[in-house]
Amino acid sequence: MTEQTYTYKVAMSCSGCSGAVDRVLKKTAGVSSYDISLEKQTVVVKSSLSQQEVLDVIKKTGKAAEVA
Repeated sequence: MTEQTYTYKVAMSCSGCSGAVDRVLKKTAGVSSYDISLEKQTVVVKSSLSQQEVLDVIKKTGKAAEVA
């Protein structure tokens, strides 16, 4: 599967929240890069996984997340 870029809205209120998202994405095979914006409450992910698979990974942190 080719790489796609996906944007998600993720409820993050502190650096601990964004750190949790950072940790799960860092460990996820198929994710080549990502950008987490605590200020904008967004996560942009470049991945060979499907949009839903990446969303499921982000949701494992316990944060409310949706496709932006």
